Amino acid sequence: MVRLVALTAFALALFAAPSFAGNVGFMEVKIGNGTEPPLTVGIWYPTNAPAIVHSWGNNTQRVAENALIEGHDLPLIVMSHGGGGWYDSHYDTALALAHAGFVAAAVSHAGDTFDDQTQVLQLWRRPIQLRRLVDYMLAEWLGRNHLDKARIGAFGFSNGGFTVLVAAGGVPNLSEMAPYCRAHPDHDLCQALKTAGVDLNLSVSVPANAWGPDPRIKAVVIAAPAFGFTFGRAGLRGVRVPVQLWRAADDQHQPNPYYEEAVHANLPRSPEYHVVANAGHYDFLPPCDARLTRKSPALCASGPGFDRSGFHEKFNAEVVRFFKAELR
Repeated sequence: MVRLVALTAFALALFAAPSFAGNVGFMEVKIGNGTEPPLTVGIWYPTNAPAIVHSWGNNTQRVAENALIEGHDLPLIVMSHGGGGWYDSHYDTALALAHAGFVAAAVSHAGDTFDDQTQVLQLWRRPIQLRRLVDYMLAEWLGRNHLDKARIGAFGFSNGGFTVLVAAGGVPNLSEMAPYCRAHPDHDLCQALKTAGVDLNLSVSVPANAWGPDPRIKAVVIAAPAFGFTFGRAGLRGVRVPVQLWRAADDQHQPNPYYEEAVHANLPRSPEYHVVANAGHYDFLPPCDARLTRKSPALCASGPGFDRSGFHEKFNAEVVRFFKAELR
């Protein structure tokens, strides 16, 4: 029996991670977004074209820019960054997925990026934009015929974790923010809202279609989900897909137990749950080089003795393993 299980696992691994492509291709595209300006998207995918080192933003990546895609029936992972990020915020995870035979597509969430925070609290915009990304990848992307439309997953961090929870069927209650901040005025979220002059006692007008799930998404990875306390058991009862959930044990930005633990406790189906010892909130972002560390020390600084590079090797491997298992 042990031998049979091992052989079966080996066969599934071969199926889920084809070995036809040796490199990663990359392209940036603009996609339509209704009456608003186009969304910017980064796409990583398997290719056999030669790869060289390119620089995007604050990162360098070895990719083949605008190369031909290799393979067929490839699973798709759509990615949602945290507040103030952009599509490249989790480039190392996207690279790991593409090396494993996935297509990874990440959207810069208009109104909640490093250069545009004008609509950061209009949280309902994010799931709509993620849904638009799936639409584009399946119907408009030039590599759409290489995709398996039945194997789609989603990855999200912080505000992106909130976004992916909604895409998986979660329905938040944003009116929970007011009592939360009355009880915890010292928490980072509440301090930020106070500084921004947000009156939490005012009713929030949320569009009717804001919290609709995307049934095309079959599995999700969620790291440090923002606003976890706004869902509750009733708000998460519609999440039926497999979930891999991550918490940084020393997260000072999203203090325990109001975020990940609130999600963990209320999901109808127990997630695969990882608590990362000694990690802080921003340790889910890729390791920083010296220049970015000087520019954004708050995002780049890890706690004493925490090896962000070593953690990301394990983190990315676990993300790939989970999606291989759940999207086979």
